[in-house]
Amino acid sequence: MRSLTLAEARERAELIAVTSYAVELDLDRGDQVFGSVSSITFTCGSPGADSWVDVKARSVEGATLNGVRLDPAGIRDGRLPLPGLAADNHLVVRSTMGYSHDGQGLHRATDPADRRDYVYGHLFLDAAPTVYACFDQPDLKAPYDVTVRAPQDWVVLGNGAASQVAPGRWELATTKPLATYFVTVCAGPYVSVLAEHDGIPLGLHARASLREPLESHAGQLFEVTRQSFDYFHGLFGIRYPFGEYHQVFVPEFNAGAMENPGCVTLRDQYLFRGAATRDELLSRANTVSHEMSHMWFGDLVTMRWWDDLWLNESFAEYMSHRCLVDATEYSDAWVDSSIVRKVWGYGAERSPSTHPVAGVAALDAQSALQNFDGISYAKGAAVLRQLISFVGDDAFLDGVRAYLRDTSHGNGTLADFLGAIERASGRDLGPWSDGWLLTAGRDSVSVELVTGPSAGSAGDPLTGESAAPAVVTSARLLRVPPADHPADRPHALDVAGWRDGVEVVRVTVTVTDDRTPLGDLLGATAPAVLVPNAGDLTWARVRLDDATLDGLPAQLGRVPDAQARAVVWSALIDGVHGAEVSPSTFLDVFAATWTTEANASILARMALYAEHRIVPHFVPRVAQAAALARLADSARELLGRAEEGTTRSLAAARLLAGTSDDETLLRAWAGGSGLPHGLEDDGDFRWIVVRNLAARGLIGASAVDAYRAKDDTLQGGLNALMCRAALPAPAAKAWAWEQLTGRHGRSNYEMVHLARGLWMSPDDALVAGYVDRFFRDVPGMSGWVGEDALSRVVLAAFPKIFTAETGVRSSAALRREDLTPGVRRSLVDADAELREALASRAAFATDFRTPVS
Repeated sequence: MRSLTLAEARERAELIAVTSYAVELDLDRGDQVFGSVSSITFTCGSPGADSWVDVKARSVEGATLNGVRLDPAGIRDGRLPLPGLAADNHLVVRSTMGYSHDGQGLHRATDPADRRDYVYGHLFLDAAPTVYACFDQPDLKAPYDVTVRAPQDWVVLGNGAASQVAPGRWELATTKPLATYFVTVCAGPYVSVLAEHDGIPLGLHARASLREPLESHAGQLFEVTRQSFDYFHGLFGIRYPFGEYHQVFVPEFNAGAMENPGCVTLRDQYLFRGAATRDELLSRANTVSHEMSHMWFGDLVTMRWWDDLWLNESFAEYMSHRCLVDATEYSDAWVDSSIVRKVWGYGAERSPSTHPVAGVAALDAQSALQNFDGISYAKGAAVLRQLISFVGDDAFLDGVRAYLRDTSHGNGTLADFLGAIERASGRDLGPWSDGWLLTAGRDSVSVELVTGPSAGSAGDPLTGESAAPAVVTSARLLRVPPADHPADRPHALDVAGWRDGVEVVRVTVTVTDDRTPLGDLLGATAPAVLVPNAGDLTWARVRLDDATLDGLPAQLGRVPDAQARAVVWSALIDGVHGAEVSPSTFLDVFAATWTTEANASILARMALYAEHRIVPHFVPRVAQAAALARLADSARELLGRAEEGTTRSLAAARLLAGTSDDETLLRAWAGGSGLPHGLEDDGDFRWIVVRNLAARGLIGASAVDAYRAKDDTLQGGLNALMCRAALPAPAAKAWAWEQLTGRHGRSNYEMVHLARGLWMSPDDALVAGYVDRFFRDVPGMSGWVGEDALSRVVLAAFPKIFTAETGVRSSAALRREDLTPGVRRSLVDADAELREALASRAAFATDFRTPVS
């Protein structure tokens, strides 16, 4: 299908204005197709001109423009021509549409727990025409009246308050003006928990089989919803404008959530079936607050075109964390951001696909999809924190309120927003914007420190050693712009240092030059751990000095500042990916400090990163078993001393379940014996154990199927697919590949889980034959898999054989001219990760000549 270009969108927006939509959906026509009638009223500024409407249907049964029949045979590339427009127009298009299974459009999923079907609309980014005929671009907003016919035992939800007017027939209240990609309908035998806050009706909804976790988590979900409403009402000075507020937990969702006004959709994994760590609860709370902040940034005011998507995502990212810190129990949300969101964003910045925060040349809608990444989210939020440092928080908020007020229910641009901040602050943001918003890349920051003996300290006459710690005699902060993306980016940041758990230095500076003296550090006790950007106030690559790296195993666990510890871990990750820090160093620090970590986000996320990224990507194959054994030793130690039922206990149990080679323990846990407290009935935890057993060849397909029978749910089915694909046998790998790449109607989630399991292998030889097959088969799946879903499949299925030969084949694939934008972007990013692994293994090969012990 042809993707809308920026030039076409501008031309159509200058020609027409949409007055209203009336959409009728018939969801009672079986599990393959549904009926769609779209009635659109719109005006044309140049009567007699031609245009088109977007419709991507299985079939179009009829279409009329101002009472005149249009020929559906004229549809090309999803566009129905509209000739000879009048000043006022009424268009009606009657279509048969197809349900999707890739998370785009109107997705239909069957819950194996009760064989009941659930439908939800995810019309982002350009999937709206697969549900109803529309002018599919973000700046042609209009109010909607939606009616739905559905099976009589179904519940219907949508952007407007839903009322059942007859058995199986629902009407939704007229909405405020919406962009096409915000329209949604959720329908099925959903179960609900209802509440109200500040005059706003609230609803939580999920599949019937998830009633128990929905009801058990409803209190926490409603609490953060209420807190976020109160906070944003006070912060923005504009009340929530979209009526009722429903949050629907839906199956097989591609993203974390989607900010459909009045009817937010979220992945239903957020309804934890078993135990949850505190960082998982924080992440869910952040998602709830993030989507609510979109009601103002994105929904009330929508970007005019996709090149300003940062006006949606960067603001929601920043505002949700600000809300959590100021208004909820999760006052450590910025620590979580450092170790989760910014690590993701830094990875995107390292890739050749990096791009500026704003002003990205999104020449068509599909290319814009590629920029919904860690730069538009995490970097954008960090840049907003720098903007606040630059103009002051009061001026920032005054500008934000003016921007929202002046563009309510319309569309905004970068120029609109910056203009509002400039008027509020009285400052010219042109140079600041050029460096921070319009130029890609990140500066590196480090501290050049010179130390010497303290004045008057008497050394030992026999050894010559000083009796007191050295002091700082010279210090300056170095800023190094990236060679590929030079820019003048001012930084407001801090530098702090610790020795034996005591903070000995801290200074806050504004960096405007490449060398900034740190005079306030002179004479201070020399720190054993020195951390630039210790408060994680800016966006930069933090380079730790050699003395700090050497001291981390003994010192990091004693640093009382969780934010600084998160920055250190992020810097270690960056260093490993950049082949500047040995993965052996990372594992040494982990072994020495992880069991004492008190922050839930650092504890849980570093365990995941060590197990699933550092060891399989950067540790040579021959040393991986010993590296995993080190992780298991740390997990066993923490599990033995952690308080039962806590995040520390759960994080330790999960790490041990995934890394241990103790067959007796694994079989006992898989069978339900001797489990840590709180995990006795935790099906998700059992699957971690089963995956480990399967990948080691300690169980076969029949055993996996038996565990699947105990967990006859969507999540159980996905885990079973991954475990079967992980079995170390040629037949299992062949089955997994055929299921992944064949036309079996597999969902987006099923394909990703098959891909993940396939590359779990005790040696490269077992899966080496799938390297060439990946580059041949997977890109071609664009013929039947949606772009968003396939982008995720490509990342999961990219070969996990880190050899030069894989690099050669990857380079050849990137020279192909038939790749879709989404596939190409994912290949670029996966290729970059491959080359990081190769560079690290080459640089630190001697660290692993003997297995890690």
